[in-house]
Amino acid sequence: MLEEKENIQFQLSDALIEQVELFVEEQKDKELQKLLRGFHYADIAEILDELNLEDAVYVIKLLDSETTSDILTELDEDIREKVLKNLSAKEIAKEVEELDTDDAADIIAELPEDRQAEVISKIEDEEHKAEITELLTYDEDTAGGLMAKELVKVYETWTVAGCMRRIRGQAEEVTRVHSIYVVNKEEKLIGRLSLKDLIVAKSEQKIADLVKVNVDYVNVNDDAEDVAKVMAKYDLEAIPVVDDNEVLLGRITIDDIVDVLKEEADKDYQLAAGITQDVEADDSILELTRARLPWLFLGLVGGVGAFLIMEWFHSTFKDPQVAEGVSSFSKYAVLFFFTPLIAAMAGNVGVQSSAIIVQGLANDDVKGSINNRLLKEMLLALLNGIVLAICLFLFVWAYEGDVKTALAISVSLIVVIVVAGLIGTFIPLFLDKRGIDPAIATGPFITTSNDIFGILIYFWIAKIIIGI
Repeated sequence: MLEEKENIQFQLSDALIEQVELFVEEQKDKELQKLLRGFHYADIAEILDELNLEDAVYVIKLLDSETTSDILTELDEDIREKVLKNLSAKEIAKEVEELDTDDAADIIAELPEDRQAEVISKIEDEEHKAEITELLTYDEDTAGGLMAKELVKVYETWTVAGCMRRIRGQAEEVTRVHSIYVVNKEEKLIGRLSLKDLIVAKSEQKIADLVKVNVDYVNVNDDAEDVAKVMAKYDLEAIPVVDDNEVLLGRITIDDIVDVLKEEADKDYQLAAGITQDVEADDSILELTRARLPWLFLGLVGGVGAFLIMEWFHSTFKDPQVAEGVSSFSKYAVLFFFTPLIAAMAGNVGVQSSAIIVQGLANDDVKGSINNRLLKEMLLALLNGIVLAICLFLFVWAYEGDVKTALAISVSLIVVIVVAGLIGTFIPLFLDKRGIDPAIATGPFITTSNDIFGILIYFWIAKIIIGI
């Protein structure tokens, strides 16, 4: 059995996965529980991500809800969705009862609407149920969608002695006490209370005498990105959330904001690389195609525009010694006018492929063999290439009236796109395996290498098909 090692960063290994799979297969529950007891719930989630669905569900049902509830929040979204489908409404309710309201609401929100109602009805804690139901009414991209209801709240009319008694009870429900919030009798936020001031104060003092009224807060309807900017600007670990009447509703903690910043950075990075929606390296070929094809098609239109401009100016380079009405160009000179299009498409595809892989490596989402990853990218590039090549073939055929030329250019485009996708996928993976930052593979490096290979492949295939 693998021994627990303290103070050493967790490293997922094939040996550990095989050990867990063996215990599951042989139903050695005690041994499995003992093995996993030494790991953090985030590490167990990483293990479950590598198991098949049946084994992952087995482990979830075996461990106690206090542990598995946290594991569910760390699982890959696709894996969590499949696991939840294999749990009953009562089992899911038992899990979310162990979570803070914001995490519980996030998990329930991923369920179909009919199942959401069923799970909520199974939650026994009525207060927890009501708070989760309230959170589900807010848009996920607003402060309301981020906030948790758990916080420590005191009234300005309380004395220090009475406040201390009540805080102990509230703090049991809060994972980390970042701040103590002070409200008036109408539940409006007045300010915050320093733990230091509370501890050193006299028992008979009123909270109103200790409160710090200058407190940052956000409205429940504020955009999540705006909340992140406020917390980053003022270096806050938590921020209270109020409604339009300044009634205290909940709080947002830094861990939720880190997720927002990460998601926005990922989205911006993908948009910069020409990917229209949030995707991951392990998403299906169809999902990746929907995200990448629109920008590639836009690049194709731009390439056609460049071709038309070059065609328009080609007479500028005509030899003046050639008689009027006689062309000084080969009839296949049109191939050169499509060179910018081929180079641009190769660069675009390469940057898209490398961006997804580099992002996946940075987020530790890319797992499995390089060969499988390359095969998937080849199929994805082939699908995109065929769609774009058909469009280009029809244009060239209609414009030039020559099937051979149209076929040469369109077939070249398919091969160039496939090669560019493979290069954009392989180089970051190769560099990562060698301990080199894969981010250096994006941008000019990928673009330049794909331009060179793309043009070489283009003219080589054109020469074969046309026979020149």
